Amino acid sequence: MSSALIITLVAGIALIVLAVFSLRVVREYERVVAFRLGRLRGALGPGIVVRLPLLDTLVPVDLRVVTLTIPPQEVITRDNVTARVNAVVMFKVSEPIKSVMAVENHAVATSQFAQTTLRSVVGRADLDTLLAHRADLNEDLQQSIARQAVPWGVEVSVVEIKDVEIPELMQRAMARQAEAERERRAKVISAHGELEASQELRDAALTLSEAPSSLQLRYLQTLLELGADQNSTVVFPLPMDIIGPLMNAIEQVAPSTDTRDSEGDEEQTSDARGLSVVDDHAEGETR
Repeated sequence: MSSALIITLVAGIALIVLAVFSLRVVREYERVVAFRLGRLRGALGPGIVVRLPLLDTLVPVDLRVVTLTIPPQEVITRDNVTARVNAVVMFKVSEPIKSVMAVENHAVATSQFAQTTLRSVVGRADLDTLLAHRADLNEDLQQSIARQAVPWGVEVSVVEIKDVEIPELMQRAMARQAEAERERRAKVISAHGELEASQELRDAALTLSEAPSSLQLRYLQTLLELGADQNSTVVFPLPMDIIGPLMNAIEQVAPSTDTRDSEGDEEQTSDARGLSVVDDHAEGETR
């Protein structure tokens, strides 16, 4: 084999190797930030990217949404309650060049700043707000983290407080408070029910007083309901308009009877006095 052929084969192999190392396939969801001899060339991709071996350096950047879990943080709320709070941050790189040039590691920087912001925002709220108004806290967290991440080329889309752990004693106190609140609502509802029932009864009484026949119908309906039961004792309610004339008649008869009784007593008393006078007279004549 001649030396020329060997040189040609070596040159071909070198060109093939050079071509392999000079080409880079960039996926649709990523970009590469290219540097040539340390100078920024720009963001390249997607597709096939050509680089010069030993001269160009490519830094890949993922553009997909990244889910970052913030580890539990010990936080003291505004009302001096200790709580452990963790959260979830979702972000993505919107400007690849800034994410490489402005910060060393944008994911670590976002995580650290999210932890400090979480402690700061939760520390300004009380426990009731932390438990009942998480949406407001999530919005405040998202705005604070997003404002800081903009210079890094990072877009923060979602920040959610995932879990809140409070001491067991505080949980018991909150359970007692909730129970007392439910009892208060039950009493208020019962009082409103009594008030409405009394008002309805008053309206029913006024309606019955205006129509006596309706009272009679109600009386007959009550007797029918009592007759349907299997009780041994039956109570017959009598309206006052029925027993009223009877009571008046009894009251009129009672005074005349009392007068006759008193006259008989007076006659018996006078007879007794006459007998006593006669007895005294007879006794005097005997003497």
